[in-house]
Amino acid sequence: MKAYIFPGQGAQFVGMGKDLYESSETAKSWFEKANEILGFRITDIMFGGTEEELKQTNVTQPAIFLHAVILAEIAEEFEPQMVAGHSLGEFSALVAAKALSFEDGLRLVATRAFAMQKACEANPSTMAAVLGLEDEAVEKICAEVSASGQVVVAANYNCQGQLVISGSFEGVAQAGEKLKAAGAKRVLPLQVGGAFHSPLMKPAEVELAAAIKSTHFNAPVCPIYQNVSAKAFTNPDQIKENLIAQLTAPVRWTQSVQNMIADGATHFIESGPGKVLQGLVKKINKDAEVSSI
Repeated sequence: MKAYIFPGQGAQFVGMGKDLYESSETAKSWFEKANEILGFRITDIMFGGTEEELKQTNVTQPAIFLHAVILAEIAEEFEPQMVAGHSLGEFSALVAAKALSFEDGLRLVATRAFAMQKACEANPSTMAAVLGLEDEAVEKICAEVSASGQVVVAANYNCQGQLVISGSFEGVAQAGEKLKAAGAKRVLPLQVGGAFHSPLMKPAEVELAAAIKSTHFNAPVCPIYQNVSAKAFTNPDQIKENLIAQLTAPVRWTQSVQNMIADGATHFIESGPGKVLQGLVKKINKDAEVSSI
């Protein structure tokens, strides 16, 4: 059974999508429509901007979304039997599965990106990847540090032995020291604008919720495994609620892939820039078949 997966923030690179724009009239028309909707030429930044320009949240998120959904749209054979996206990628997955129109999906992603950027500026914060510890050990230390008054939570369950934590600079620093003392192989600070998937994103969640509630969602053509619970959903109202909760809740990617495999997924196909998700899937289950569109 084929499962299509869509990457999140961090997969971007300068030049992304240029080959699609130049080789496909369909892709070109979608990119130009995106320029109109966004009110600026995001293609100029994607194709020839600087890494610094592309790294801005309000550019990064729509850029990755565009690359992922356009790639799926122009694929010769795109017949998903289940889909999932990592964080931002959940919006790409919903458009690919026809739950959202391209235009509405892009508008929601733009709203999400701007809201997150504002929340990051209001609450300077960060994230770090913890390697080589059991999830329970990381969760326990985050809870201990949070109890002392700092904010730090488990944010991205990427695969066994790789869990990203998110919170205030001091909270992540304190947790990092405790995690290394507890046996973590490495605690790597991430080059991100703020504490995604943590309580510090609450202002962005409120803003995004209003936009999501006023947007029409269809039932998707196949189940989508959503980050918040790692379970499959097809009901538009449930999908909306999960999408709103996602901003402050952890990304349960490990559990999502495990559930998809339990439900029959044998081949995971990544749609978007890079191969990060393929690598995570193989670490979660070495027998899974992976590829790119």
